[in-house]
Amino acid sequence: MEIENPLIQNLLGSSQPAIRYKTLVNVLGYERGAGDVLEAQAAMPHCLLVRTLLSEREDSGHIPHHPYAKWRGAHWVLACLADLGYPSGDTALQPLMEQVYAWLLGRQHTQSIKTIDGRVRRCASMEGNALYASLCLGLADERSEELAARLVRWQWPDGGWNCDKRPGAHHSSYNESLIPLRALVLYARITGDGRARSAAEMAAETFLKRRLFKRQSDGQPIFEDFVTLHYPCYWHYDFLFALKVMAEGGWIADPRCEEALDLLESKRLQDSGFPAEKKYYYLSLSAATGRSLVAWGPTSKKRMNEYVTVDALYVLKSAGRLSD
Repeated sequence: MEIENPLIQNLLGSSQPAIRYKTLVNVLGYERGAGDVLEAQAAMPHCLLVRTLLSEREDSGHIPHHPYAKWRGAHWVLACLADLGYPSGDTALQPLMEQVYAWLLGRQHTQSIKTIDGRVRRCASMEGNALYASLCLGLADERSEELAARLVRWQWPDGGWNCDKRPGAHHSSYNESLIPLRALVLYARITGDGRARSAAEMAAETFLKRRLFKRQSDGQPIFEDFVTLHYPCYWHYDFLFALKVMAEGGWIADPRCEEALDLLESKRLQDSGFPAEKKYYYLSLSAATGRSLVAWGPTSKKRMNEYVTVDALYVLKSAGRLSD
């Protein structure tokens, strides 16, 4: 296929195999078994970014931090690899998955789960990220099924999830609901589980009825960060992440996505790329928490970030807004 679009050419020439992979599959629509796609995926385990993400592993294959240690624990490393499109079935990642399973399904964590006023108060993004990573990376087993079952059981009446322990809290959290939604979409697609799909459809509605980023009361953005572009989002919510999930779940054509799509297009740069306007990580060695081992491209309102750009192009293509 001859590519004339300079931006697409730029992304296909990226030094990051994940960018090349996402461009081929998500933007150009290549089959996952195509030679160029397999070549990009095969390069991922050997690229500097992935080797650095995994550099703290010990001989046991474990990372010697709590799995949820931001952003270096096994939980976050697996979530990042899953979002990059890392090849499925790498058994060298199994020890990291075991760390995550032992944490989330262990007695201490399970006993900490509280039900208050009829609602389970859980930071369900944890289980959501773990489920999504296990499925994407080919590490799923019956414990993944248990994570999915818990998410379905814990869903709030308005469609989402929340860890707010105040008895009066009755609205679900955007931050805690988008990632479980994404995981259940994939779980339902792989397993055909109808309950998971129904739960995902119910969760999607809590975002769609608010146009993905607006308060219902006055139509204003819920939070500034919700309308700001980031990569990675980790557990945080932003409207591009939401649009990605809407595309993955089949809701991107819903008219209630239109305003978020317009907002995304308004952030396009002169070179046709998209920026990472803010970030949630630090590269400083002195950072007590939130430290990343890798930099995820430039953070600037005026410079293209490849990770944001390739995801934005995927969304626009899915919505029929990407010209050839």
